[in-house]
Amino acid sequence: MGDEVQQLTRAFSGLGGLGVDEATMVSVLAQWRKQPEKRSGFRKGFPGFFTSHGEIDRSREEFMLHLAAEFARFKNLMVLWAMHPWERDARLAHHVLHQAHPAAIVVEVACTRSADELLGARRAYQALFHHSLEEDVAYRAREKPYCNLLVGLVSAYRYEGPRVNEDVARAEAKALGAAVKSAGGVSGKLVADDEVVRILTTRSKAHLVETFKYYKEIHGRRIEEDLARKDDTLLETVLCLAAPAKYFSQVMEAGLRDGADSHDKDALTRVAVTRSDADMDDIRAAYQEQFGAKLEDVVAAKAHGHYRDALLSLVGAGGN
Repeated sequence: MGDEVQQLTRAFSGLGGLGVDEATMVSVLAQWRKQPEKRSGFRKGFPGFFTSHGEIDRSREEFMLHLAAEFARFKNLMVLWAMHPWERDARLAHHVLHQAHPAAIVVEVACTRSADELLGARRAYQALFHHSLEEDVAYRAREKPYCNLLVGLVSAYRYEGPRVNEDVARAEAKALGAAVKSAGGVSGKLVADDEVVRILTTRSKAHLVETFKYYKEIHGRRIEEDLARKDDTLLETVLCLAAPAKYFSQVMEAGLRDGADSHDKDALTRVAVTRSDADMDDIRAAYQEQFGAKLEDVVAAKAHGHYRDALLSLVGAGGN
């Protein structure tokens, strides 16, 4: 019985899990049929979930909520996967705009999709919610210093060709450096700078890659290094526009850490689904370069059950 209890406890994944081991749970259901004493032994041996109250082993409320979320993880992945990408992006943006910190997912949708994909998401948003995405972003973020940046990002329809004016890219690299220096340590100043907002919300991604290359040549540091000490929203914007695989690999790594919170775990699902048909090969390469491990190996070690298998199908080298 001890081994069965241990297997069932592991199947419930503990407080740090990613999904649950459904196969083991179903197996134990069959083995313990009409054996309530085994279930009692399981409850007494799982103090993280159950506490003794006289004759009753009562489940802890916070663990029940956690477990419900972990059971739902595979379902949520499949629902996201089944949606049309435009509807999916519209619903992701709408959901986060009604929370306290809407910037990250809005930046992700606005900056890592093609011009036509973003336009499609905006059309879907209007059809679903009877407001424009730009309108809701402007209203929900109206008291945030990054409001103008977000509105500009979601409103953009960027040129996607290869042509870049090198002189303009160099001049704008100097302008960005001057803005970074001028902002100093003042919170919110840099993200509200009109010139910074103009460059990041209107220029093509190819142009911005060249601009950031010149930034390093002129200022001796990558722009990400300077922004990491000043503004998270601008840092996410720059990474999403110019190095999306690096950005997405960092998001997935955060979701796979021991003790990752619910937002980071949800982000892992989101990235696996939204990027599986786009740039997952690049994300795997960026993950290995930054963290020294294969993404699919970490997923296999950290996740459980059907959720793990679904993740591996989306991110694994053989899943494309």
